[in-house]
Amino acid sequence: MNDHVTRPLPDPGHWVDRLLLQGPGPGICLRFGAPLDRTGLRIEVQRRQRQLHDAGLRPGGTAALRLPPSPALVTVLLAAWRTGAQVSLLDHRLTDTETARALEHLAPQVLVHSGAAPAGPALRGYTDPEPLFTARPGGRPAQGPQCLVQLSSGSTGPAKAIARTAGDLEAELDRFSRLPQFPGPGSRVVLLSSMVHVLGLVGGLLHALHSRAELVLPDRLTASSILDAVRAGPRPTTVIGVPFHAELLAAVADPPPTPMLERMIVAGEPVRPAVPAAFTARYGVPLGTMYGMTETGVIATDLDGALRPAHRPVHGMRLRVVDGELWIGASRSPYLGAGDPQRWSDGWLRTRDAAELDPDGGRLTVLGRRDSQVSIGGLKVDLTEVELALRAVSGVREAVVVFDRGAIEGYVALDEGTDAQRVRAELGIGFAAYKLPRRLRVLPVLPRTDTGKLLRAAPVLRAAADRHSPTR
Repeated sequence: MNDHVTRPLPDPGHWVDRLLLQGPGPGICLRFGAPLDRTGLRIEVQRRQRQLHDAGLRPGGTAALRLPPSPALVTVLLAAWRTGAQVSLLDHRLTDTETARALEHLAPQVLVHSGAAPAGPALRGYTDPEPLFTARPGGRPAQGPQCLVQLSSGSTGPAKAIARTAGDLEAELDRFSRLPQFPGPGSRVVLLSSMVHVLGLVGGLLHALHSRAELVLPDRLTASSILDAVRAGPRPTTVIGVPFHAELLAAVADPPPTPMLERMIVAGEPVRPAVPAAFTARYGVPLGTMYGMTETGVIATDLDGALRPAHRPVHGMRLRVVDGELWIGASRSPYLGAGDPQRWSDGWLRTRDAAELDPDGGRLTVLGRRDSQVSIGGLKVDLTEVELALRAVSGVREAVVVFDRGAIEGYVALDEGTDAQRVRAELGIGFAAYKLPRRLRVLPVLPRTDTGKLLRAAPVLRAAADRHSPTR
């Protein structure tokens, strides 16, 4: 039986068709190993929409997706939106305990998940699971007009539930479309960032569909597989990821020619000072950066690397600096449920980032977290300043500086043969003694969030160091 013909479903999510699915069928829009054109994508979305309907999802309902990078993640997400439902995206790498806690808070009516973790090589770029659709009795319908709920990275503490409307997503897609250096029609995007978080979702997946670019996921998240994906197509190609991915590619000693690579763009955390030049020396193209938040999406960009460390605010973004802190205009609270008046009030979102903004609004320089300023014996220390200097010391691969139990602590991952005492001595050349970390804790790698950001929660760092390295 041709089910999708005999059982028509309501389709209140017209914005999905208008922004993401309309257009001619020929030409590849997604490539997860196998290619998928726009006609095939529409057919798959309709099939997933029927599966969601059979699981009980209706317009105004709620669904949570816990799927790995896959065609299923894309098609189920678009199908739920096309149904008119609110979708919460959960990272598939969350533990069962973390997932249960998120589901208790979000109370979705339908959970779409992949069951057991698929077998296969580590660092895979995508999988192809057949999703399971599970109705959740007691789940709550949507309490507002938001279509998307994401959890913040949680790099400094518990994640927050952040909700955005279809209008919010459309406005962000318009901002991306106005960036001349961002991938457009006929180009390719090799996506390394997670599609359940804002950069990979909006800047990667949704922008590619909206702009008619081809979205490619590499087979594995290794340098060789990423470069294979870049080299596999004849069209101009942009790589989108986080600073870790740029460092991975910059470390390739003798990369193969990549004539179609136009640039790499990273976001999520500051790039180590030596990485942009090293990346450009390897590939002959710029390493661009973006600054944004889950609450707002993209805020400012430096896609050619010409403004570093500054960025240029994107079109339509209202910014101001109040007492050294960046505030962003927002007509309503971005947080699901009761708003936090310390983060949003009177039409302004407080970022908690220290920043400088040119009087004409032409350049934004983010200086680090406001909560990174601490007092040592009555003297102010900017932990971000110390951390950036520590990252710049030769032999330091990763570094985080935190204030823990009344003292500055440094956590580092070092190149082989690098001595922590030498690192501390070199750091001390440029800083007064009271600014130096009381000690450096050495780990093989520093803990990161699911999105690849370095964790800054002091208890987590302390526990990792206690397991893996001695006190220096």
